[in-house]
Amino acid sequence: MSTRTDAPTRREQILREAARLFAERGFHGVGVDEIGAAVGISGPGLYRHFAGKDAMLAELLVGISGRLYDGGRKRVTEAAGDPERLLGALIDGHIDFALDDRALITLHDRELDRLRDSDRKLVRQLQRQYVELWVGVVRELYPAVPEAEVRGAVHAVFGLLNSTPHLGTYGTGLPGRAATEALLRRLAHGAFASLDAH
Repeated sequence: MSTRTDAPTRREQILREAARLFAERGFHGVGVDEIGAAVGISGPGLYRHFAGKDAMLAELLVGISGRLYDGGRKRVTEAAGDPERLLGALIDGHIDFALDDRALITLHDRELDRLRDSDRKLVRQLQRQYVELWVGVVRELYPAVPEAEVRGAVHAVFGLLNSTPHLGTYGTGLPGRAATEALLRRLAHGAFASLDAH
């Protein structure tokens, strides 16, 4: 959930384990006692950190959508107007997410509809803003390509990158993190390069 190197807080540990368990067994298939046991506290002890499972789910899905968008905006600033550099940075950032937070991809696919309307709308708003960062840079790189086609390409690349939960585990379905990362990077860049044939 976070690529930082300092030790996770108790709240972050709870969220990480909740995401893993929800992704493995579904939101309704996991109780607070199981989440608590996974982080070494009693189920009722979780209520010091969260109002309940619904609050955990909301924080997980709203949180990752916000982190992706904020990370994208940071990459825009760091690229300093260089669209090729920006597209590479966006791809690399999303690959890190897709490889490091596979449980959140599964959770989003399965459980987004369980969020309260306000939380679901916020997730969708953040996702649209994140998509627009990508669409903007791809349109800058391929100005002759119609916007609808660029938008379709961006969503296709997201589909490709977000397929990681279905690829298996390293050593069985995946060749290893570095090799998988390199493969995803080549495929994403190749998908966008195909727009040049327009």
